[in-house]
Amino acid sequence: MIKNMYKSSKRSFPVYDSLRQAIIEQALKPGVKLPEDSIGETFGVSRTIVRNALVRLDAEGLVDIQPNRGASVAEPTIEEAYDIFEMRQCLEREVMQRLCRMDPKPIVKALKAHLAEERSALGKDSTRSIRLAGEFHILLAELTGSQILANYVNEIVSRCSLILARFAQAHSAECGVEEHAEIISAIAEGDAEKAIGQMHSHLHGVQDRALLNPDDDRAENVAEILSRYRTNETD
Repeated sequence: MIKNMYKSSKRSFPVYDSLRQAIIEQALKPGVKLPEDSIGETFGVSRTIVRNALVRLDAEGLVDIQPNRGASVAEPTIEEAYDIFEMRQCLEREVMQRLCRMDPKPIVKALKAHLAEERSALGKDSTRSIRLAGEFHILLAELTGSQILANYVNEIVSRCSLILARFAQAHSAECGVEEHAEIISAIAEGDAEKAIGQMHSHLHGVQDRALLNPDDDRAENVAEILSRYRTNETD
């Protein structure tokens, strides 16, 4: 029985990964229903495996599961949005403080490599730009060497992507990339106060763009969207 449970959990990983990426890249919008049968057919797995993935995403705040109503992409309220951004400011301030106490050379090298990817995606692949923007902040946290801090930042960045998907108006990613470059420069100088200030301004810029967007289309076919994210076999 334990062996079967482990196998089921292992098989849910590709489903979880694909759903999570589709939500973070804003392909699946807040409020979109996530029918277990349709998702199972897309990945060629049972509803039990799909349910395991949805429960995990529900624990991360990306999916909302309601009894007798099934699962849907979570819809954060505006109050939750402000609270999450406030908590993110606290976490990323700690990240800046830790990085500025470390040897900047390997940190800056890794960040500049990521920044080059962000710039290469500008104007070419909007979903990739969205994902890379969030991954920049996750990379910052990972470079501190604290797995706990990295896990918290990973979760809160993912929830911010969901907030932007619901509330943000369309904008160019170019300003965000340049703000990332300024953060890297401050870290290279080992100037914690400057780095914290740059990050504070950057996150406020992201938050300021979180305005209600009336052009919210939730009618897209979930199976069709997820078929584009099916990159791993579940057998």
